[in-house]
Amino acid sequence: MTSVNSHPPVLVASDLDRTLIYSTAALGLRMPDAEAPRLLCVEVYESKPLSYLTETAAGLMAELAAGTCFVPTTTRTREQYHRIQLPLPTPRFAICANGGHLLVDGVSDPDWQAEVATRLADECASLAEVRAHLVAAADPAWLLKERVAEDLFAYLVVERALLPDEWVKELGEWAEERGWTVSLQGRKIYAVPKPLTKSAAMREVARRTGATLTLAAGDSLLDADLLLAADYGWRPGHGELADTGWTAPQVTVLPEAGVAAGEEILRSFIRAAGRRPA
Repeated sequence: MTSVNSHPPVLVASDLDRTLIYSTAALGLRMPDAEAPRLLCVEVYESKPLSYLTETAAGLMAELAAGTCFVPTTTRTREQYHRIQLPLPTPRFAICANGGHLLVDGVSDPDWQAEVATRLADECASLAEVRAHLVAAADPAWLLKERVAEDLFAYLVVERALLPDEWVKELGEWAEERGWTVSLQGRKIYAVPKPLTKSAAMREVARRTGATLTLAAGDSLLDADLLLAADYGWRPGHGELADTGWTAPQVTVLPEAGVAAGEEILRSFIRAAGRRPA
C-alpha cells in the first residue's frame, strides 16, 4: 500500500499496549504450542523482554506506516514509550501521556505542552488534590506502588485479586465530580484529568497534516474518546471496553482477543486506508 501524493494522508492513531503490542500475560495464546505464532520482542525492561507482537503483525505495521500517517497513541510516559522499538522508522508524530505530550520527531512539542497546561488549570481539580486522595483512600493490603506520570496524572499499581470492585467504583464517582476519569487496566488504576485526552492530540495532528480520514483503535476506557473522535475505530475482544460492552456506531467490535487482535486491527487499518475515496 503506497500513499498518493495528491491526497492528504490517512491518519492512523492507535493505542499500543493490549491493542498492538502485548505482554506475556496478555498474549492470549490459546492454540496448541506447535501452532503458536512467531513473536517479535519490541520492548525490553530491566534487561528482560516485556512486550511483543507477532511477526505477521510486524510486517503489517510496516506496510501500514509506509502508506499512512501512523501515530502511536499511548498513556505511557515519554520514557516508557521510548523503550518500545516498533518495526518501522521513527514515526513523525506520537502521542504520549494520554495526550499530554505530542512528540514531533521524538521530541515533545512545547506549544502543545502549553495548551494542555492551560486546559488542566482551567477545567479540573489539581493533580495534588487527586493524588492525596488516592494515597489516603488506598489500602496497603493491596497497594503495591503509587506513581505520578509526567506531572500530569496519577496511577496505582495494585494486587488485583485483593482489590475490591466497589473501591474502584467509589473512586470513579469521586473523581467524576472533580473533572477526572478513572480507568482500571490490568494491575494499574489510572486517575486522569478529563481535559487530558488522546482525541485532542489526534485532532491536532490531523490539523497539522491536513488529514481528512482518521482511523483509531484501543481497548481501554481511556481510548473511548479516541475511538469516538475518529471516522472509524476498532476495539479488540478483550480489555476494559470489551468487559463493559462499550461500542459506538463507527466502532467495529472485533471477536479476536490477545495478540491475534493486534494482527486483525492492523489488517483493518490497511483495508480502511485503501478504501479512501478518490
